[in-house]
Amino acid sequence: MSILSTHNLTVGYRKGNTDTPILSSLNLSVEQGKLVALLGANGIGKSTLLRTITGDQAPLEGNTLLNGTPINSISKKELSRLLSIVNTDRTQAGGLTVRELVSLGRQPYTGFLGILDSNDRSIVEDAMHQAGISHKANSFLAELSDGERQKVMIAKALAQSTPIIILDEPTAFLDVESRMETMLLLHRLAHEHNKAILLSSHDLSQAVMLADELWIITHDRQVLSGNTEDLALTGAMDSIFASQNISFNLSQGDFCINIDCPHSVNLKSDDAVLTRWIANALARNGYRINSDSQCDITITATSPRNFSIEKANRLITATSINDLIAALATIS
Repeated sequence: MSILSTHNLTVGYRKGNTDTPILSSLNLSVEQGKLVALLGANGIGKSTLLRTITGDQAPLEGNTLLNGTPINSISKKELSRLLSIVNTDRTQAGGLTVRELVSLGRQPYTGFLGILDSNDRSIVEDAMHQAGISHKANSFLAELSDGERQKVMIAKALAQSTPIIILDEPTAFLDVESRMETMLLLHRLAHEHNKAILLSSHDLSQAVMLADELWIITHDRQVLSGNTEDLALTGAMDSIFASQNISFNLSQGDFCINIDCPHSVNLKSDDAVLTRWIANALARNGYRINSDSQCDITITATSPRNFSIEKANRLITATSINDLIAALATIS
């Protein structure tokens, strides 16, 4: 059963009596124990959708349901016990220690004075442990890296003890290692701690690898949802960007740039990894792989590496990829 769902939701902006819809008639859902990634181009409406789902922005039509109850009928106190939010903004609480900031996640239970009892303190310690930031508990936020700060904000959301966590671009500003660690953490929290996690992301390859389901906002502002692999296999990933120069490579599970290649070659090799990287070098230099090409490249050995190039009964050998490209230029 879905813990979070939308019913005929239309999101956008209202100015006076004029509505400007961005995304319309959305019927989406998130189940507990699932990681759902919201994907789409920059400025397409991801943040607007998340703000509307969480109640921070009024919908133009429809509503969001939490456990079947419209979100606008849930009190703020009760909502704070159901839903926690991690925004993309850099944290500006540098004067607080990690433990102090994570402890703020207990406010829905402690009230205005924020006095923690032994149970609250135990939950805070566990949240820091789950987020992998316990070793920085006494450090000030100003002393942390961006990746560490993001872990702190996730720990704060965990300390809030909500079944739903929504994150807007949680890997923004992070380096490659921190992005991967953050996505792995969120995947683990969904699967091992039965959290319903919805996040928006530009990190498409990581989302495809780790998300159970995708919400894809297409370049013409339609929203497709479903199992990650099902959507990939139906070609839905190619609808994210309007540019014909970007496409989703099903065999690699990532987006690639379509380079204009005036030449073609037929590449023959039993080594899939080597073939992938040689094809990369060839495409960058204007050669696409085509089995019907009259120019054959055969990899005859991998150590030492040898390439045999044959075209119109002319045979050339090369021992490096640079030599291969140079040799192709002489017979193309």
